[in-house]
Amino acid sequence: MKLLDEIMAYNEEFVEKKEYEKYQRGKLPNKKLVIVSCMDTRLVELLPKAMNVRNGDVKIVKTAGAVVSHPFGSIMRSILVAIYELGAEEVCIVGHYDCGMASLESEGILSKMRDRGIQNDTLHTLDYSGVELDQFLQGFSSVEDSVKQSVATVHNHPLLPEGIPVHGLIIDPETGRLDKLVNGYQ
Repeated sequence: MKLLDEIMAYNEEFVEKKEYEKYQRGKLPNKKLVIVSCMDTRLVELLPKAMNVRNGDVKIVKTAGAVVSHPFGSIMRSILVAIYELGAEEVCIVGHYDCGMASLESEGILSKMRDRGIQNDTLHTLDYSGVELDQFLQGFSSVEDSVKQSVATVHNHPLLPEGIPVHGLIIDPETGRLDKLVNGYQ
């Protein structure tokens, strides 16, 4: 059975048994917080448990490395929507130790793209069209610096309302321990 078929079969049973009822909450975050976190698989359940958040408490935006790389990209848009439309009053950027983005090098991804059929002509076209693939696909060298940079990008955004605290944390993906890098209240 293919993965999608497994998901659909499980979902049919989930709905039939009304398992969803225990997760029903309003769409506005009870704790008035939006969290930007890494998409790392170890954090799917660990991060909410470690931060004492349940379904309905927060808005969580997942992205590679918990990086807010562009002030007018989709991550920042999600943060602004959470604030202006969904009632979030605080932002928390949560990176993690042992992040795959810390060792990511653009040439490695570009090589894998070529191996999977992306033509050099396509890469050259993008390169000559102003897309800096080396920068776009590059990771970071320090999770601490990356979290601080993402906090600064959000905190200094011209559309962020004054008084919105932007915090920066790092979670240990093995234990769930949180280290505070930036206290947005200060």
